Amino acid sequence: MTISVGDKLPNATLLTMGADGPEGVELATLTKGRKIVLFAVPGAYTGTCTTAHVPSFIRTKADFDKKGVDEVICVSVNDPFVMQAWGESTGAAKAGITMLADAEGAFTKAIGMAFTAPPVGLINRSQRFAMYVDDGVVKVLNAEDNPGMCETSAGEGLLADMSA
Repeated sequence: MTISVGDKLPNATLLTMGADGPEGVELATLTKGRKIVLFAVPGAYTGTCTTAHVPSFIRTKADFDKKGVDEVICVSVNDPFVMQAWGESTGAAKAGITMLADAEGAFTKAIGMAFTAPPVGLINRSQRFAMYVDDGVVKVLNAEDNPGMCETSAGEGLLADMSA
């Protein structure tokens, strides 16, 4: 079942690069008592993800800060090494966006957002979406119908829906 507005995020262990290598990040701990924006992409270094989705959150990061968002997080079904390098190459890390890996896709599957597109080599990846989460509860959820599109799930789209 796909996650919906009003649902609590399931706990999951995502990965980040720490000083000594990959480290687990408990989503329940990360969201407890905090306001976060979490957006997911089909793959690091892929076209729309790199040229549109991540840049939209770099552009809007300060606007989310003004709205009281504690952290903006990008999640992809990739490994933490790739997510760290992608965050550096796109400028997302410098902009203060947290890059987390859902290496096994467990979180993505748990929220019903997994998809596969063999013709383009995307197997067991995440649909493109963005959500605003307050204390672990989804308040706004914008998912794209087409993984090549980045409109409602872009930073500007999520900001507009948070203001509505």
